[in-house]
Amino acid sequence: MAYFQQKYGMTATHSAVVAAMDTVKPCKAIDLGCGQGRNALFLALKGFDVTASDYNPSGMRVIEDIAEAEDLAIRTETYDMNVAAIGENYDFMVATVVFMFLMKERVPSIIANMQERTNPGGYNLIVSAMDTADYPCHMPFSFTFKENELKNYYAGWTLIDYKEEIGSMHARDANGNPIQLRFVTMLAQKPMS
Repeated sequence: MAYFQQKYGMTATHSAVVAAMDTVKPCKAIDLGCGQGRNALFLALKGFDVTASDYNPSGMRVIEDIAEAEDLAIRTETYDMNVAAIGENYDFMVATVVFMFLMKERVPSIIANMQERTNPGGYNLIVSAMDTADYPCHMPFSFTFKENELKNYYAGWTLIDYKEEIGSMHARDANGNPIQLRFVTMLAQKPMS
């Protein structure tokens, strides 16, 4: 979990990705909105067939350089999730801390496309900020989930893990304390038929 963080100064692999390893075994995976690749590199190290996907091409070059140095096979692609046009099917789709930066009106299409492009029996892992009555979101995010909203999108899927918990962001408030928000964490499995 901390290998790439220590060696390359990256943010640690998201804890939800690490936790998903108890359920999801090596398969064809895509890390959507992968940034500098902390989750994609971890998955490749664990034996997954990984595509690292992000709208920012400079991040792809960083991932390619690290993958080459570590002898990891990772495909990279420049892709804007707002388009909602994932080109292949996958067994495991990861989207951690990315939905907050997507266009609000595109979210239903993005989720529908993720679901459509997930193979039967495959998994979607989503972690995102929320805006709730008890923890209103004051960050300038373009989108946040409401209570139970993500769960409702995945009606008919098996919810392996679903939490709406308070978490800390890397960003800090005026007093230097981590900003706290409610986050939704969901690992869901698509029905076999």
